[in-house]
Amino acid sequence: MLKVSLPQLVDAARAGQVVSFPTDTLPALASKPEQAAEIYRLKHRQVHKPLILMAAKASELWPYVRGTADEQAQWQAMAEQYWPGAMTLVLPATGLHPIAMTPANPRTLGIRVPNHELALDLLAATGPLATTSANRSGQPPLRNLDDVAELFPQVQVLGMGQSGEGDEGRTVAPQPSTVVAWKGCDWQVLREGAIAFPA
Repeated sequence: MLKVSLPQLVDAARAGQVVSFPTDTLPALASKPEQAAEIYRLKHRQVHKPLILMAAKASELWPYVRGTADEQAQWQAMAEQYWPGAMTLVLPATGLHPIAMTPANPRTLGIRVPNHELALDLLAATGPLATTSANRSGQPPLRNLDDVAELFPQVQVLGMGQSGEGDEGRTVAPQPSTVVAWKGCDWQVLREGAIAFPA
């Protein structure tokens, strides 16, 4: 059980290790995008389930996706409305992200900016990270950092007193992010989550 300080978590993520930290929804497992395969291994995750690229600012995510000027304007309007927050946008990818993040379909990529101070501090220091919920594939997502540390003893987890969520490390919302995909002219809801869409 590796509970560490925020600076130690930053160092671990920069070194390519899988780490866990709180977000505005559920605790995340995260790594540098190039190390995404390790997240799949730890979770026993099926390759048709992509990871999400999370960053501290929208400007760090736009290079990873591409569309027409009109499409980009609509995507940015969504980001301005919902970010930082529990909304994941699945958009056409530029190919900049490692295929290990989206093995089954590298043509699209889910991106998000979370609304959580410590998560944003971490991401600002590490740059964009490949992320997913902290659980074994097929099992319910874990909802506090203690459980993450117990299930994944090899993962460095933000220590208690660091999470800003009380002694039990509870997350703010017991739901995953809402996931919407761009379908050329409109949005399709892939997963209903913490944010109702359309509002």
